[in-house]
Amino acid sequence: MNISLRNPNQIMKLSKLGSFHQSKLSFLRSFLKEFKNWDYKRNLFKLDKSGFGTAIYSFKKEKRVYSLICFANKINENERSDRVIATKWDAAFTLFDGTPSNKDIKRLKNQVPKQEVGRLSYKELTLSRANKSIRIFEYVVNCLSNGRQPDINLLSKVGYLYRTTAVYGSGKFGLADRFRIKNRKEICGPFRLEMMLVYLVRQFTFDQVNHVAKKRNPKKSVILDPKICRRLGIGNSTGLGMAPFIVNHPTLLNNWIYAREKALKSIREMKKVKKKDADYFCDCLKKSLKNVKTWNTESNFQLKKIKTLRRDLNKFISYLENSFKFTVNFPFNCIYLWLEKNTNDECLEYIVSMMMEPFDHIVDPLIRKMSSDEDQYFNIPTQRTTNDLKKILEKRYSRILNIDFSKKENNQNFWFISKNKEEPRLADRFENSGSELEQPLAIARDIKKLYEKLNLLKFSIPVAKFLLIFSELRHVIRRAFIVEKFPYAEIQDNTISKDTVPIDMLRLKLSFFGALKFDPKSDKWLRICMFQGAPLPEQLKTFDDNWVYN
Repeated sequence: MNISLRNPNQIMKLSKLGSFHQSKLSFLRSFLKEFKNWDYKRNLFKLDKSGFGTAIYSFKKEKRVYSLICFANKINENERSDRVIATKWDAAFTLFDGTPSNKDIKRLKNQVPKQEVGRLSYKELTLSRANKSIRIFEYVVNCLSNGRQPDINLLSKVGYLYRTTAVYGSGKFGLADRFRIKNRKEICGPFRLEMMLVYLVRQFTFDQVNHVAKKRNPKKSVILDPKICRRLGIGNSTGLGMAPFIVNHPTLLNNWIYAREKALKSIREMKKVKKKDADYFCDCLKKSLKNVKTWNTESNFQLKKIKTLRRDLNKFISYLENSFKFTVNFPFNCIYLWLEKNTNDECLEYIVSMMMEPFDHIVDPLIRKMSSDEDQYFNIPTQRTTNDLKKILEKRYSRILNIDFSKKENNQNFWFISKNKEEPRLADRFENSGSELEQPLAIARDIKKLYEKLNLLKFSIPVAKFLLIFSELRHVIRRAFIVEKFPYAEIQDNTISKDTVPIDMLRLKLSFFGALKFDPKSDKWLRICMFQGAPLPEQLKTFDDNWVYN
């Protein structure tokens, strides 16, 4: 059986992309798998009785070393904020290329806590900061210092001791430019170094809480049970600053989505599935329900999605147990078609992720193709004709071309860069000033504008000549030729519509990171948890790859 890849015009809708879940393709999972055989070490742990000071952790393999340098700082309650414009944090971190000298540590101690205001060097690869969940952190310290373990049910409602507010890389603030490291085989996948930083920060939070508890009551204190540590991850607050990334990196986005779609296609085309693989799929599915049941949020939007997911999952499990046999030909195709007919996108995409669990031989080769050398596709083929361009638009942007941008609701919003926050933001075009500073993120509107200009031509001309007349459309002409080769490179929706839900864009990216428990605080920002359930560093060499469901 030859099954087609799913249609980009349907898959790349924001409501669909906003229903994606983590999978074996997600970066934090593939990072752990790739680094499981590296040697982990806590190189330095110099904190005072209150937990303030410096710590260093490292991963080493042969001659390559990556070191996380942590600076835990004392701040006042009124200085603690998750906003990107905050100037002080409970802890600040940088991932160092190699083993830092005392001179490096002294230099970084003066710069890293300043974050954006500080200046880093090519020796530093990533930069981050994090704040304690004060209520949970103090609760855990009090429990441990009095010789007892904290209530895991209470901890599970939050899921972390710290939450990050940003993780920077790729040349920002003086950090190493990507060209310096992009050819290193061990970090060839997307966001490997960012995932490493967050994972090591997680371990620092456990060590710090144990240290403070012991200093508070040396004779009675106990360490946090490793099983409880496994149940905790690192929180993250993410806003609109992340949203433009998936618009500005079309070939990278394509490679992420294509890997997922290719995996699904290959799994659906399997005529026979071994019993052990079918059992493994069912086992992961049932274990995963624990995570769904502990997914807490106050967002009505998200509560509705969770309720729908739980209902559809129960319906699906009933179908598997009472009406389905894995002995049929093409069993996962049968499952997919049933899901498509009987469940909503939230459940369908959840099971699409789950289908990958038994099949490393399908997923692992795709992971190695999820990066992109985007510079290769930046040049516009100016020798092509406007007829070529028009055909591409009609084939690749058919949904977009049907949008009427003369209607107010289809042109409601605009993207801009906040002067105070230096981050992308979304505003109402008809209620807020500043639309003259609009960022080129309204791709659907500009594609429609390009199509209208092409329709005015009486005959086909070279793209070079067209660009001389309409140079302001250069950015979407480039995108059209990219999408011709990379069908999943473009969101097939209007990102400035009144009905746009920006967190769908955030959730898409976060699902590929491997985030769990999306908790929207509005339609423009949300909290998540990363590495919850992940093995601890000393467990990496022996962990089970389905840890995310345990």
